[in-house]
Amino acid sequence: MGKIQAISVSDRKGVIKENVDAAFFENDFGIKGDAHAGKWHRQVSLLALESVKKMQEKGLKVKSGDFAENITTEGIDLLSFPVGTKLQIGSIELIISQIGKVCHHKCAVYYHAGECVMPKEGIFGVVRGNGELHVGDEIKNLGKDGYSVGIITLSDRASKGEYEDLTGPAVEKYISENLKTSFIRKEIIADDKDKLNITLKDFADIQMLDLIITNGSTGISPRDIAPDVTIEVIEKRLSGFEEVMRAESFKITVNSIVSRAVCGTRKNSLIINLPGSPKGAVENLSFIMPVIEHTIKKLQGDKSDCAVR
Repeated sequence: MGKIQAISVSDRKGVIKENVDAAFFENDFGIKGDAHAGKWHRQVSLLALESVKKMQEKGLKVKSGDFAENITTEGIDLLSFPVGTKLQIGSIELIISQIGKVCHHKCAVYYHAGECVMPKEGIFGVVRGNGELHVGDEIKNLGKDGYSVGIITLSDRASKGEYEDLTGPAVEKYISENLKTSFIRKEIIADDKDKLNITLKDFADIQMLDLIITNGSTGISPRDIAPDVTIEVIEKRLSGFEEVMRAESFKITVNSIVSRAVCGTRKNSLIINLPGSPKGAVENLSFIMPVIEHTIKKLQGDKSDCAVR
């Protein structure tokens, strides 16, 4: 069992955080008064004291909070927790939502520390519950209960904020109602091959999500790139998924035969392309939903009999 070694907050992003004895955690928001709190998936950041000490051993004059982490932990192996893991601290639950991060520029943290360990060894979580936490509070690992899911909306306009993403939330609602989930992460990106390639690899290789769903960009327009990138990324293709989605969709609209949606696996992740409309995405997902859990289990090593009796 681990404990909180330090709690750190700041009113601005990209700066060294100030250590405090206690802080109030707000449900689905983060730490009250902290710049990183908000309605997103990185409400609270965590870093192990062991990571801080590793930097100290390299000669860096750093302490807890210097890497802009909110909680410095002691006595638990943070990097062993998959996305979806629940950590119980007092009356608060933290659900691990992201492993590591990408730094696009050097901030005050980097210039102060000389090196930043957060991109590889920091983790992030969302808050469930309300209450005050203190330095020294125990951290209990409640494990992961359900499947971790990533939903990627591909839309040039939605990624710029010019259009409201309706399909991502519709897919999230359907998944939540039909599959036991531990955490669902949503991203909106442009119809960009490189960006999708990076995102799919991160979701599968680093975040190790059980199920990754893209929506949009599955047709034959010049900017429709989801199938092309997915083929490059997957290790095993699941043609049966694709055939069923197209065949069942054809019963509803003949235009479905234009879809190039691809399904497959990468490492322990099942990857599925869906169309961009909320109705079409949910319909296609419903056609293959009965076998998704079975597929993930088999992909991840389940040796039970596949026969239906």
